[in-house]
Amino acid sequence: MPDTIKLAEYLFTRLKQLGIGAVHGVPGDFNLTLLDYVEPAGLQWVGNANELNAGYAADGYARIKGVGALITTFGVGELSAINAIAGAYAERAAVVHIVGTPDRPTQDERRLVHHTFNDGEFGRFAKMAAHVTVTQVDLRDPRTSPEDIDYALTQCLLQSRPVYIQVPVDMVSAPVSAERLQSEIRLPSTELTPYSEGVIDKIVEKIYAAKQPTILVDGETRSCGIVDLVQRLVEVTGWPSWTTGFGWGLLDETLPNVHGVYRGRFDVPTVNTFVQGSDLVLYFGPHPSTTNSYVSTSVPKAETSICIGHTEIIIGGQVFRDIPAPHAVSQILKKLDLSKATPYTTSPDLSRPSAATYSAALESQPITQALFWPMASKLVKDGDIILGETGSAGHGIRDFSLPKHVRTFVPVTWLSIGYMLGAAQGAALAQRELIASSQYHELKSARTILFIGDGSFQMTVQELGTIIRHNLNVTVVLINNDGYTIERVIHGLKQGYNDVAPWNYTQAPSLFGANEDTTVARVRTLGELQQLLESGVLTEGEGFKMAEVIMDREDVPTGPLEWLLQKQLGIPN
Repeated sequence: MPDTIKLAEYLFTRLKQLGIGAVHGVPGDFNLTLLDYVEPAGLQWVGNANELNAGYAADGYARIKGVGALITTFGVGELSAINAIAGAYAERAAVVHIVGTPDRPTQDERRLVHHTFNDGEFGRFAKMAAHVTVTQVDLRDPRTSPEDIDYALTQCLLQSRPVYIQVPVDMVSAPVSAERLQSEIRLPSTELTPYSEGVIDKIVEKIYAAKQPTILVDGETRSCGIVDLVQRLVEVTGWPSWTTGFGWGLLDETLPNVHGVYRGRFDVPTVNTFVQGSDLVLYFGPHPSTTNSYVSTSVPKAETSICIGHTEIIIGGQVFRDIPAPHAVSQILKKLDLSKATPYTTSPDLSRPSAATYSAALESQPITQALFWPMASKLVKDGDIILGETGSAGHGIRDFSLPKHVRTFVPVTWLSIGYMLGAAQGAALAQRELIASSQYHELKSARTILFIGDGSFQMTVQELGTIIRHNLNVTVVLINNDGYTIERVIHGLKQGYNDVAPWNYTQAPSLFGANEDTTVARVRTLGELQQLLESGVLTEGEGFKMAEVIMDREDVPTGPLEWLLQKQLGIPN
């Protein structure tokens, strides 16, 4: 390797070393010369329809591969993406946001240029980014830029949240030292101390004392880097285990002691009574937002829970800091003597209730939420990624029983409708890269399946073009229930502001470049749905596929949405 390298080459070499294979984004005049270096570095340039979708896609990519990246232009481009970056911050997706900025003389001389407020102020957009990223660096000095890049990327990985890197146009080809590239970025290790060892001993003692222990896995288990460790703990203890919506898909649901999503007061009474009666809940990767915890009813009681987060452990309400989660869980596994812990025998009382089933007698009946989700679960195979957009889709898919190695995306906290379509593009690309590099559970093929409502679909529909152009294995199941059903059940059940324009949805793939032989279907009855599912056309073969499913505008899955609907209708619940 030469002693010096161009700054853009350094930056993209670092991204490549982190395992990033593709960069999302949109070209703009302040990032065009920067983009010249993407593909020579061995990275794929995706090229999205707009910056918001690019941000969603980079987020989805990051949740599957660990870290993602996007490039936007100064001002108009980065602000278009900032909503997506905020969502990645809220839900801990490690996204590197690179912004091409005006050259240093333009900024230093406060010239009045486009993509600004025409006042010579160039720093305000970075100040906005500071609220939704953990680190911001402006690469203005070739001597320090390599170290600045490495620091930002380290923080992105360490905190699993977005970082913000500004690259002035005149710095793109500036020579910088290549010395640091000889060593890959590594996160700091954790040493065992008497303090941390004492906390782990306290946890193990509580495990031995517990008579009715349970495990609850939340979504920050992924960003903590402890998915495999927690899976191992679930296996060796045999304890009854659940996930939150955010954590769904992180555990192997084919195990007899893994019971899917815990839904608090909305769960079946036997399950809710059992969890609430547990004298110990090991709560991993906590993310207890109201929308991720069934209106806070699935959050474990403080007095009986041990919460293990990124760098702190909470035992009975007492906080112990500076103990990284991978260190904590690995030490628990190392110290645990299972002969001293409560054994668990699978109880049928904790299993899911039997779902409604289709029969030929129903073939002419309209498609209902109660029947659709059990029927649609047949689409999901080993290794698939399934996404349910905010609304009925995001709640309905939680009734699926997951095969092995399935990852899920459901509404968690940020709830920016339309996110899932962009995220599906990024997730599918990450999935394809992992399969191609033989790093995907020894699977040779898998699909990304998106369930999305008509209102959300209209928000980000342009990303179909990106999915189709890159021939990604994405199946879109569009729930056409005539508008914003989730908003209707919250407020305004009959109000026109919850309506959307009636599109010809099955013509969308053609508009966005799909071939004439692309699988596109539209079903209205249960019989038509059954025939479509049995045909296999939505899951077989390569590339994009789409089905439109017609449902009633006031039909929702059981759970929180049904509860809200009943409140709208004045039905006691």
